[in-house]
Amino acid sequence: MTTISNSPDVTAEQAAGQLARQITAEREARGWTQATLAGRAGVSKAAVSRIERGEMSPTAVTLLRLAGAFDLTLAGLLLRAESAGGGEHERLSRAAQQPEWRDPDTGYTRRQLFAAPTHPLETVQVTLPAGASVTLPARSYAHIQQLLWVQAGELRLTEHRAPDLTWTLTAGDCLGFGPPCDVTFENPTGQPCTYAVLVARRSEA
Repeated sequence: MTTISNSPDVTAEQAAGQLARQITAEREARGWTQATLAGRAGVSKAAVSRIERGEMSPTAVTLLRLAGAFDLTLAGLLLRAESAGGGEHERLSRAAQQPEWRDPDTGYTRRQLFAAPTHPLETVQVTLPAGASVTLPARSYAHIQQLLWVQAGELRLTEHRAPDLTWTLTAGDCLGFGPPCDVTFENPTGQPCTYAVLVARRSEA
């Protein structure tokens, strides 16, 4: 199940449809074919086609790759999809209206605490299930800077560079991300891990 809205008037199926239509709209607005988008995102054309037809829910990795191809953050893509369905985004983000997205592959949930087109910062909250692990590609960090704050549980984070750098973080620990690289998020415990991420666009200077 893919969910991008907490509105009681929007079902999971409708939310998934909004996301599929937004991906198609972003692609067509750039004059790209499905093959072009697939090449830029590093995913198969068949996957792009199935996602746009609503036959497949994209995983976190695939969605990040698609957002990166559009030069958007994941939050930016989800925000546009929800807005297309009638969502309103202002300076105040009510808890009951904060959209959630669930990764069908790992089962982790991503709650959008704050994102607005006119504000330079985004804040998300992620819950990673016990024993779950996901590796996100370097390109998803190419245009952003991130600060991660563990709120509950334990998180093992590995930055894949030469050599790999692994951090073990527990409740209250904060970590600023380094230069873009593939990053693995792993919950090595038997309990869920919850962490918040503050996202800012990189300076173009």
